Amino acid sequence: MISARDLTAYEAAALLHFYADAGLDVLLEDEAVDLTVRAEPRGAPEKGAPAAQQKAQTETSAPAARPVAARPAMGTTTIPDDKAISDAQFSAESARSLGELKTVLDGFSGCNLKHNARSTITLEAMPESGILAICGFPSGDDDREGAPLAGRAGGLFERMLGAIGLSREAVAVATAIPWRTPGDRSPTPAEMDICRPFLFRQIALAEPRHLLVLGNFASRMLIDADKTVFNLRGGWHQLRFDGHAVEALVTFSPNELLAAPANKKPAWQDLLSFKARLG
Repeated sequence: MISARDLTAYEAAALLHFYADAGLDVLLEDEAVDLTVRAEPRGAPEKGAPAAQQKAQTETSAPAARPVAARPAMGTTTIPDDKAISDAQFSAESARSLGELKTVLDGFSGCNLKHNARSTITLEAMPESGILAICGFPSGDDDREGAPLAGRAGGLFERMLGAIGLSREAVAVATAIPWRTPGDRSPTPAEMDICRPFLFRQIALAEPRHLLVLGNFASRMLIDADKTVFNLRGGWHQLRFDGHAVEALVTFSPNELLAAPANKKPAWQDLLSFKARLG
């Protein structure tokens, strides 16, 4: 295994950028290595050695490694903390419409996730049906398209809606987290706390008449962080967001159904229950 001490400054910078892009933020070794200290070149002659020996060592030392092209500097990130959460709450409450909330999110810099995501995904309008579906956090397809439930998950979602007589256009879709996570990892508790005020405000401004909560992550964000989709599905939940009351039904997300097709049967039962409530 190569030690960080064996890397040139260029190699160390390239490696750190690689790990940062992969979402890794832990030390590479048991002890931290200060890579800002200029190390002596590899094969440098030992101090105190005779001049002839130093010359021989210099002549036989390995050629310097070819410099690695430096990458552009990464965007400045912030660390989620209590201030970031309070800033999110204040910013979310300042929005008086879905359009204003989108503007607020575009200008918000208190969450690390935003700096690595391509798109900020937020709800822009509600259909006349008054139906709002909340899914988890954006996938790579969602981030590229700038819209929730893209790719295979979106295709399955359209078929799920079609089975109960609904079109995709009749159902608004929002994500519980507006930004994709590095490597599609699960958001941290701090990131969830920062994004929750925006989610709650989004629902309050949308004023849905029916809420369909898709998947384990979204149900934990909205209803109960200590329970799973298996515990929460199968019944209706009375929720309130800034004075707006709405009934919510929990079921499996399209991504969960793609990963575990055996859950399609209970998901179908949930959809029938949702259809019956629509009247």
